[in-house]
Amino acid sequence: MSQRNIEAQKRFVDAVNSGKLGVLHELVDPDVVDHDPAPDQGPGPEGYIQFFSELRAAFPDLKIEIKHIVADDHNVAIAYKMTGMHKGTFLDIHATGHTIIVRGVQIARFYGGRMVERWGCLDELGILEQLGVAPGRNRAMA
Repeated sequence: MSQRNIEAQKRFVDAVNSGKLGVLHELVDPDVVDHDPAPDQGPGPEGYIQFFSELRAAFPDLKIEIKHIVADDHNVAIAYKMTGMHKGTFLDIHATGHTIIVRGVQIARFYGGRMVERWGCLDELGILEQLGVAPGRNRAMA
């Protein structure tokens, strides 16, 4: 069962990277519980589609790269790197032309090949720092 869930998680990331977000209807349960939704993210697959559509509009070359993956029978945990050049409005911040490189982690629980629950954390402050709207920290990204 875990291989099926790993493949579903990879398909989710591929959909975000390609912008072919309609597949999220197959991968996300309509009643998914997201413990860490993005600001203004709506419910279910449509909430993810809306969020990632807006994110891709702000960062058209958005890429999520899975760096590490761990799974059991129902859960898939990923550590990832997200990159993209800021070419559109993001959180009321007009395009800066800056490239972001941030890390995040996510744990998703699957049932029947669909994500039914999610926890996640992304370096949101790092995004704002790299866009030049928050004071920077001294840190290196890999």
